[in-house]
Amino acid sequence: MSGGQQRTLPQAWWAASRKAPEEKKKEEEEEEEEEDDDADDDLLLAAAAAAADPSPVAGFCAAAGSIWIYPTNYPVRGYQVRMARAALLGNTLVCLPTGLGKTFVAAVVMYNFYRWFPSGKVLFLAPTKPLVAQQMEACACVMGIPTRHMVEMTGGTQALSRRELWTTKRVFFLTPQIMVNDLSRGTCPAVEIKCLVIDEAHKALGNHAYCQVVRELSKYTNQFRILALSATPGSDTKAVQQVISNLLIAQIEVCAEDSPEIQPYSHERQVEKIVVPLGEELVEIQNAYIQESLQN
Repeated sequence: MSGGQQRTLPQAWWAASRKAPEEKKKEEEEEEEEEDDDADDDLLLAAAAAAADPSPVAGFCAAAGSIWIYPTNYPVRGYQVRMARAALLGNTLVCLPTGLGKTFVAAVVMYNFYRWFPSGKVLFLAPTKPLVAQQMEACACVMGIPTRHMVEMTGGTQALSRRELWTTKRVFFLTPQIMVNDLSRGTCPAVEIKCLVIDEAHKALGNHAYCQVVRELSKYTNQFRILALSATPGSDTKAVQQVISNLLIAQIEVCAEDSPEIQPYSHERQVEKIVVPLGEELVEIQNAYIQESLQN
């Protein structure tokens, strides 16, 4: 480390911009050995200052945010704890086989953002009305959020009613198309959204409503967390990458069907074979086709 008082990065840039080209060239030659060390020192100082005094996030409750809560009234599964912790810290794609607790992980993340941002909005998006109702019921059993703060919004909810609900409720279960419509109309308070859970995230391809939601929301704020859920993230690497890009995913948490950590909780699939007769009409068509094939 070089001696003397360290300059901040803005000071260094300002001083450099005021020097004549000849002076800068001469000084660069004289200080060639120290230049790299000075730059590294300045960057370290800037990083340390940022870590010591992070920029405040609007609406964040420091007291509540000093801890995160995980429910122990359900069996504690290591992979769910790991996935929930990761999702709290960065935009995450959670990939779990069906029936192994993706909704539970989402409920934990939603509950903690509900605590951390007392005036913020928490959203769960599902592609169909039945899925919206199903996920709301499942999350309500886990989260412990008062039902008076929760609401389901689908195509059957009138626009005027939704406008009022956006101002009076905090936790929303809705379809992405409703979200797109309300963002475009300005009825959805976008800057108040702090957590966005996306079910069936593998659908986030092309111009799907999920993609539109994230694009529109990003125009208003970048201070929101995304948790994407899927049992089948994509048919190939290209499709998975599209989902990652469209949903601003920073990390992926995966457990395959043969993963050792989920084996105690997975059940062997029972396959029942049922043979359905074709019926007289279909049998006649089948026989005629066979006869024609044999003749040719």
